[in-house]
Amino acid sequence: MLPTLPHSTAWVVLAVAIVLEVGGTTSMRLSEGLSRPGPSAAMFLFYAGAFVLNAMIIRTLGLSVVYAVWSGVGTVLTALVGYWYFKEPASALKVLSGALIVLGVIGMHLGSKPA
Repeated sequence: MLPTLPHSTAWVVLAVAIVLEVGGTTSMRLSEGLSRPGPSAAMFLFYAGAFVLNAMIIRTLGLSVVYAVWSGVGTVLTALVGYWYFKEPASALKVLSGALIVLGVIGMHLGSKPA
């Protein structure tokens, strides 16, 4: 059984889980359809680490907040990796959509606090 974390520690662990998820998604891109063993193995390791950490923090921060922050921030960071590292185009619509994701994550977090 995984330990229950203090609230402040859970946020740090969530940040690490997000970094692992971005690493996993970047490795997926680098694996070229799972044809390259190194990035393919890294992808599975990064994702496994991210899921284990998420399982630890969901009890402390709650499912809706953890998933919203993890997926939303992970999506935006992964998009930034795509723009900067893989030279993918960053249209105005993509940037606006990323901003809306961040606003949605903030809304989920604020909506989870007691009134």
